[in-house]
Amino acid sequence: MTCNVGRMKFHDETELSMSTQEKISDKSSKLPRKIWPSTLQKMKEAREKIAVVTAYDFLTASLLEEAGIPVVLVGDSLGNVIAGLENTLQVTMDQMVYHTKIAKRGISKSLLIADMPYLSYQVNSLDAVRNAGRFIQEGGADAIKIEGGYSVLKDVLPAMHRAQIPVMGHLGLTPQSINLMGGYKIQGKSNEEKKILLEDAQFLEASGCFAVVLEGMNAELADSISQKLRIPTIGIGAGSGTDGQVLVFHDMMGFYEKVPRFVRRYGNARNMILEGLSSYLEDLNTGKFPAAEETYS
Repeated sequence: MTCNVGRMKFHDETELSMSTQEKISDKSSKLPRKIWPSTLQKMKEAREKIAVVTAYDFLTASLLEEAGIPVVLVGDSLGNVIAGLENTLQVTMDQMVYHTKIAKRGISKSLLIADMPYLSYQVNSLDAVRNAGRFIQEGGADAIKIEGGYSVLKDVLPAMHRAQIPVMGHLGLTPQSINLMGGYKIQGKSNEEKKILLEDAQFLEASGCFAVVLEGMNAELADSISQKLRIPTIGIGAGSGTDGQVLVFHDMMGFYEKVPRFVRRYGNARNMILEGLSSYLEDLNTGKFPAAEETYS
């Protein structure tokens, strides 16, 4: 038996392992062409809904593109669904760049957007551009997403524009502001809050953002903002009047027992995995695995 670049082989050259690249090398995408930030504008004008789903790794991103999902978001929600953290505030730039880099390996046509994590842009515009630039240079992202309105981004967005970095905005329930908001609460309840959110959305558009996420607000407000903006709006917990929707992959595919009210489950991964593991244990303990067809001779 010889060792060949980390892959073990028998003398008859029977390969004992396959790389993930080889396992999905025959995948084909339902996307006809590369998706750019400008593509989303055309989709809004054509009244074509924009689907956005999160991915934090190579295989998930690959599956999303194969299914025809036009926008893949490497969200700082990885702090919740991957790292098991209570919120997103502990997620770092290094973690985000790493996950963006490995997600990028799975796609070639989907638009890849990376989330700016907490404190990566709030200090000053120079820090913001440097960190956003890491997503482009090191992570291979096509664009970045950033939370906040005028008070947070009035200096940051012009600097991003000068650096030629496409930006998606994020308003409403912004998870990085939960300490200030007092938890995950619906935003825009009062007339004053509605006015500020609309003004912030118009500011993001005027500052060159190619799209904006509207999270955690009543459907009437999200619909009103969507109609007033020329750029696309992507809703999450904001009703059906937006130009698209974003869901966390692990929520929509049923990895967790509890999900937010606005999530619809499109799979039952948790039960499927538990059933598979249970069957494996049973087969192993009863001698059914490995069988003759899974044994080398």
